[in-house]
Amino acid sequence: MSSQRGVVCFSHGQEGGPDGTKIRALTPLAEQAGWRVESLDYRGIDDPADRIEKLFTWCMQQPTPVLLVGSSMGAAVSAAVAHRIAVTGLFLMATAIYVPGYEAFNPLPLRCQATLVHGWRDEVIPYRNGLRFALECQGRFTLLAGDHGLGDADSLERLKALFQQFLASHGKG
Repeated sequence: MSSQRGVVCFSHGQEGGPDGTKIRALTPLAEQAGWRVESLDYRGIDDPADRIEKLFTWCMQQPTPVLLVGSSMGAAVSAAVAHRIAVTGLFLMATAIYVPGYEAFNPLPLRCQATLVHGWRDEVIPYRNGLRFALECQGRFTLLAGDHGLGDADSLERLKALFQQFLASHGKG
């Protein structure tokens, strides 16, 4: 389907890549809903500030509405950009926020609605960090049984359903 709704931009985590498990699972859903899909490659960019600048620059070049989708550090990067500019929406998974040593990247007020998903058994970023952020930004929060990667079959199926709801809520107009 040709997309004129806008573009969904995926931002992977610190150790991930632009074709990770979650991105591969969610991309077809965005395309079927009429969105163009991009997945930025942050490999080799360790500094979150540089990742934020890359995503910000990319967003500023887009002529159509942008939905940002991020996982872990990619979610924190997406939230930082959504503080700086108005994007259409945010879908954040296992958001790497309130992390010691990265206080400068703690989330600031967002300029759009956010949907946050976190794993109950996340061994990297406690789910309480995601819940705290959801409360602060008045976002939607869903807690899954998965770990930080949310890559197990059950978590992926739930993520797909939540992402479809997210896309449907941004498909009007």
